[in-house]
Amino acid sequence: MKIVSAFVFASLMSGAAFAAEPPPGASSCSGCHAGTTAAETPVPKINGRKADEIMTTLAAFRDGSKPSTVMNRIAKGFTDDELKPIAAWLAAQK
Repeated sequence: MKIVSAFVFASLMSGAAFAAEPPPGASSCSGCHAGTTAAETPVPKINGRKADEIMTTLAAFRDGSKPSTVMNRIAKGFTDDELKPIAAWLAAQK
């Protein structure tokens, strides 16, 4: 019984650690977008925003309907399938 409990605990812990890891591409967002409100920056904070809002904004950057300095070029480098997990992960970061 102890072995089963240890296995279940280890599985839960590894899953929790994995879920906390950013998907590919997400960690580069923090280069410009601050993760906390403590940092003063003209670049808006994106952590904690709704995933669909992030996706809509990225689509607008990608198609050129939202002006930007660099985000249009960055967004063009990702497919929707690549952006969805990034948007979901950013939305989960409070």
